Amino acid sequence: MARAIHKLNDAKVKAANKAGRLSDGGGLYLRVSQSGSKSWSYMWNQSGNRSEYGLGPYPAVSLSLARSKAFDCREAVARGENPKSLFEKTAEKTFAECVRDFLEKNEKAWANAKHRDQWEMTLGPTYCSKILKKRPSEITKADVLAVLNPIWATKTETATRLRGRIERVLNANKPEAGWQGGDNPAAWRGNLDAILPKPSRLKDVKHHAAMPYKDVPAFVTTLSERPGLSARALELLVYTCCRSGEVLNAQWPEFDLEQRLWTIPKERMKMKVPHVVPLTVPALELLQDLHNKRRDEWVFPGNKRNKPLSGMVLEMLLRRMNHGQFTPHGFRSSFRDWAGDETEFAREVAEGCLAHKVGDATENAYRRSTALKKRRNLLNAWANYCAGRTVDNVVKAFG
Repeated sequence: MARAIHKLNDAKVKAANKAGRLSDGGGLYLRVSQSGSKSWSYMWNQSGNRSEYGLGPYPAVSLSLARSKAFDCREAVARGENPKSLFEKTAEKTFAECVRDFLEKNEKAWANAKHRDQWEMTLGPTYCSKILKKRPSEITKADVLAVLNPIWATKTETATRLRGRIERVLNANKPEAGWQGGDNPAAWRGNLDAILPKPSRLKDVKHHAAMPYKDVPAFVTTLSERPGLSARALELLVYTCCRSGEVLNAQWPEFDLEQRLWTIPKERMKMKVPHVVPLTVPALELLQDLHNKRRDEWVFPGNKRNKPLSGMVLEMLLRRMNHGQFTPHGFRSSFRDWAGDETEFAREVAEGCLAHKVGDATENAYRRSTALKKRRNLLNAWANYCAGRTVDNVVKAFG
């Protein structure tokens, strides 16, 4: 008669507290130490001798996962192989290695380089130091909470995205971890939602931190004196009021320096509509200098061949300049506050500089023919302001 297997169940495993060994059948055992810790092992006969191989600690290795591993062991023994060799050949990767593989496999899925950099940063030592060296099968709900709890209330949006990213990386390694259904420790529904407060209740609605516009001229003066592509990229961002991804992923074919225009393709625009940016004198001078030194089609080439600068370089530059409390995106707000408080330019002109949609389709179509000239006037006034020059005459003449 064949020996029975699956003698244990989750309740028995969880309740086991007496030091010793419990059999699940088929060579699978739960070992309980004197301290109360539990681990799994597989035992088999090899050349007349009893051999044993550890399958991992409980609860990091669940009962279902232990059974899956024991099944592989039995098949290996039936083939005349050593189960230990089997597991050594298929050693599970660490979470850090899983992240690296996930990013490589999804390289073409990112909307832009900044998104990939954000994934890499959040899944790195900044937030995930506690789980980087662990293997997926060892990561528990408590481990995920140790990562999320410190930032769940203070950086709710970041924490929410991080939880989802951890879940996706772990899901991509289900075969190694042996998970079934909702066993992913980073899953929200039926798992973390019972422990963490809902993000919507935390009311963590925060805008991008913006430098007060009165401080921008002094900042631009200091920025212009700094060498390096990241400084030039941030300068262009300030002068054009564009987003980081639009600037860092700029390519030379998009520019008409003679007509002083930059046409950003719809693929890189938030509204998925092409945006034509009128170039002011300082922006044009900056670009002409870069154009003379160009080495490929990227305006701001990165260290990797045929790749632009990383999406994090502008944030890092602000930190080095002791302005880490502000964000690159915040300069759009600085511009908008200045335009609204200090000038007489119409609201829709300022919103147009930011590529924001104002009004209905008919109104936008009617405005299209004159918007470029008006936006150029406003951006010229902004450039003069950033340079510390008086803009009152410009405002009254073109407002």
